[in-house]
Amino acid sequence: MKLLCVGSVAYDTVATPFGRRERILGGSATYFSVAASYFAGVGIMAVVGEDFRSEDRRVLEKHKVDLEGLRTVPGGLTFHWHGEYGYDLNDAQTLKTDLNVLAGFAPDVPEVYRDAPFVCLANIDPKVQLRVLDQLRSPKLVAADTMNFWIDNRRAELREVLSRVHLLIVNEAEARQLSQEYNLLKAGQKILAWGPKMVIVKRGEYGVLKITPHSVFAAPAYPLESVFDPTGAGDTFAGGFMGFLSTCAELDSTAVRQAIVMGSVMASFNVEDFSLNRLSALSRAEIQERFSAFRKLTEFSGLE
Repeated sequence: MKLLCVGSVAYDTVATPFGRRERILGGSATYFSVAASYFAGVGIMAVVGEDFRSEDRRVLEKHKVDLEGLRTVPGGLTFHWHGEYGYDLNDAQTLKTDLNVLAGFAPDVPEVYRDAPFVCLANIDPKVQLRVLDQLRSPKLVAADTMNFWIDNRRAELREVLSRVHLLIVNEAEARQLSQEYNLLKAGQKILAWGPKMVIVKRGEYGVLKITPHSVFAAPAYPLESVFDPTGAGDTFAGGFMGFLSTCAELDSTAVRQAIVMGSVMASFNVEDFSLNRLSALSRAEIQERFSAFRKLTEFSGLE
């Protein structure tokens, strides 16, 4: 197993202008692991309740996700998120969040996971992220995600996380909130000063921005005619990004740029249907075809 993700496995109730679904499979670790599974072996650490359905477990098993770290709490209920989107699909409105068993999540990293070379600390309490970091031996690359709630309520712990990880993956609103800078380049540089070597800013339909101390790289989003549900797109991006990167012999700027494009490719599939319906049914040929199309989308020659 090359890749470990610590995050949530959840049930989502989602409404968009194109439909509504009740209690469908979701969660940061779920989207991340399925996307990453197309490139590398991946294990997850998460917690679910007794209501977690066997058919949803089979989705993860189908992708050979290692479930050694998926704990079931007897008598508990799985984390549930209820949200809706208007026609601006970049903006999710949270209607209800039931933490349920996630509220008491204090994971002990299984021995088989402690030497994982690539680790993603998905969007969970920074206290949990720190607990996991303390149990890892010597990972090659650690990425972290976060959200507005943790930025507001766990800033000190989040700053400690940032001092110990290699890169941060956040959306543009979170980058601005965390740094208290509106300009994304200034925001990225301020966050880099706290410890990470790289900041990746997810910008929805406007693409992705990678910021390091000495360089900037921007990639567009893949243009789609049909977008049904953007839930999990950011976690899917992270899974595709980290999964691809874990296969690279060198973690140089070329590999990182290719991984960003692959993350964007995986996210573009995810938004074409609700839950993991599209993401879970992909073939390697479809992924490679869209990656090649993405390359053509961004190619240009010099001025004549």
